[in-house]
Amino acid sequence: MRKQIRTALGVGLAMVSLWGCTGRYQEAAVVQTTQAMEESTEIAIIQQETEAETEAEQEAQENEGLLDLTDRTPVDGKVRSYLTGEWVDAEIGNRRPIATMMSNDKESLPQYGINRAGVVYEASVEGVMNRFMSIIEDYDDLERIGSTRSCRTYYTYFAREFDAIYSHFGQSAFAVPYLKNVDNINGIEGIGSVAFYRSSDKKAPHNAYTSGERLKKAIEQLGYSTEYDEDYHGHYQFAAGEYSLKDEPDAFSAIQIVPGYPYNTPLFVYLEDGLYHRLQYGDPHLGDEGPIAVKNLIIQYCQTGHYATTAYLNINVHTSGENGYYFTGGMGIPITWEKDGEFGLTHYYGPDGKEIVLNQGKTWVCIVNALDEDKTVIYGE
Repeated sequence: MRKQIRTALGVGLAMVSLWGCTGRYQEAAVVQTTQAMEESTEIAIIQQETEAETEAEQEAQENEGLLDLTDRTPVDGKVRSYLTGEWVDAEIGNRRPIATMMSNDKESLPQYGINRAGVVYEASVEGVMNRFMSIIEDYDDLERIGSTRSCRTYYTYFAREFDAIYSHFGQSAFAVPYLKNVDNINGIEGIGSVAFYRSSDKKAPHNAYTSGERLKKAIEQLGYSTEYDEDYHGHYQFAAGEYSLKDEPDAFSAIQIVPGYPYNTPLFVYLEDGLYHRLQYGDPHLGDEGPIAVKNLIIQYCQTGHYATTAYLNINVHTSGENGYYFTGGMGIPITWEKDGEFGLTHYYGPDGKEIVLNQGKTWVCIVNALDEDKTVIYGE
């Protein structure tokens, strides 16, 4: 707009110079200049308003069909879950979830409470073993959760992204300083005996468990707030209705997905119920409440090394621009990801540069070594 006004002023001065000092012509030139300025300014303002309206309309169109998770006012006693986008009881949906570490060794199976998780992170620990972090908001009536295993550095960041209270049974030496950054319940320190117990049907280290009642007691004794931080408004974007990737750029059929973990060799199979059912160790993956199936699957490739000369993994969950995949509804797209600061959210972007939209339901996130990207296998129709 400023450039246009300056152009109009330049035209006016030239007209005054050409017509000389004759009063009548000078007056006419000034009038014409004033009119030109007013018209130019008016056009510029209209153009600016039109551009603003267009941007607002475009933003509204992009947001159309997305759930608004910022409104936490209960409707018939329910709110939308930050974890799944689904309707849940308000007292559950407005309460911080538990992010609990779970063993995935054969000796520890089945995992108790994993079927209640709205989001599950799977990542390797030392060797080729995998471990889960299950984020659960509906845990009150669970009498057994686990088995619970120790913390690794990168899991503290995942828990922070959901404003969750982190539950673990010990930690690696490298994770100790990072635990200061997240509210956590540690099974081997402080009130560990309040929060956890050892079962008699499993051998250590696969027999440490907690429960909904024990977690609530531990949270109260530790003085942790059960309310979400006022600045937290959820992690993912959820579609208001059923969302399909078929019209997205570079979309492809994805019926079976092999993430590429070598030890438990998991496989996700898309079935007619619209869910990806998980298999591992050659069999369907069962929790204590039945088969494990999710609506959304994300593979996030991360640069991975080791701490000093140890076997402990140092997974970089902060480097932006790494690759991955997003799957839902039997379709997939390639993605990139970036983390919003050290403790911010991880955002996933499709080929069009827009943040991905999840379908309502459970989400499984596979953290895979970037060097093992070629081990991921995807089968379509």
